[in-house]
Amino acid sequence: MKRHWFESMLPARLAFATALLLCLCQPLLASECKIGDFLGAKTAEKPAWFKESFLEFEEDVAEAAAEGRRVMLYFYQDGCPYCARLVEENFADPATRDYIVENFDGITLNMWGDREVVSISGQDFTEKTFATALKVQYTPTLVFLDETGKVALRLNGYYPPQDFRAALDYVVQKRESEQSFADFRLAQLATASGGQLIEEDFYVEENDLQALLGDADRPLAVYFETADCAECRVMHERILTDAATRKLVLQASNVQFDLASSAPLTTPDGRRSTVRDWARELGIAYTPSVVFFDSAGTEVMRIDAFLKTFHFQSVYAYVLEKAYLTQPQFQRYIEARADLIREAGYDADIWGYDSFHE
Repeated sequence: MKRHWFESMLPARLAFATALLLCLCQPLLASECKIGDFLGAKTAEKPAWFKESFLEFEEDVAEAAAEGRRVMLYFYQDGCPYCARLVEENFADPATRDYIVENFDGITLNMWGDREVVSISGQDFTEKTFATALKVQYTPTLVFLDETGKVALRLNGYYPPQDFRAALDYVVQKRESEQSFADFRLAQLATASGGQLIEEDFYVEENDLQALLGDADRPLAVYFETADCAECRVMHERILTDAATRKLVLQASNVQFDLASSAPLTTPDGRRSTVRDWARELGIAYTPSVVFFDSAGTEVMRIDAFLKTFHFQSVYAYVLEKAYLTQPQFQRYIEARADLIREAGYDADIWGYDSFHE
């Protein structure tokens, strides 16, 4: 019998109930009742230069095209520190701001909002049902539309400034008609492919990925990295050193590859390829990226943008619990996970690098 995703969280709920009972029965142990704090949430107002749209996208695309620009849809949610970073670091940079204003009409969409949306095809949505239809899992998510309303590029999560500028260049130069964003980025990301990746003791040295899929309860996590990757170093030094994170990571089979490597491999679904070609096929355009596969060799989740510890952990937990089978909205899952951590008496910090829970 399949377990619902929250059933795997029952031990935490039982621990909380036990603690609550102790509080009621033994006032001297009142400290046991403390609910942990929710830390790290931050909301930043959208820049004034974003378009005030009626969210009728066929008209928005036509208006932008008439002025020689393209449409940039920006999905956000209140309290999202990654959205705040995008606004305060990327959008606020004068050169980046001027480049966006010159080349794009920016339109904001609250992934939980109720404003009416009319898609390019004329279908009616609300902001939240449109986000669901597009399977928005991370905020910010940026969707760039070409002059016909087709998706030229989509970024699922926060890209640091240098990576973000590369994405803007790709769309402004209209490169989508001649090469994928992964191909466009590969030359940039793999400039130091002769260097050494940062190793971890939990990485399995195995190029036959299908051979790692025998255990139905042990998913496969494939790390794509480059030697000169600043954010890879942050992941290794700040996230993968965290005890609670490692506890989750060790429950999966983890493999590390250099994005530019020409080494042969067998993909999870049994095909022969090389690391470089398979990464291109998967559309890997950011390092570090982590792609998760179930025991059938099917991709179930990925990290392909900047994340800090809580969200990195939450992706692992989401996959390990197979929560994606019954809760397709990852953001709802992490809300519930944060609540359980707090109910157990620990702080949930969605923006820091250190865990307060076990």
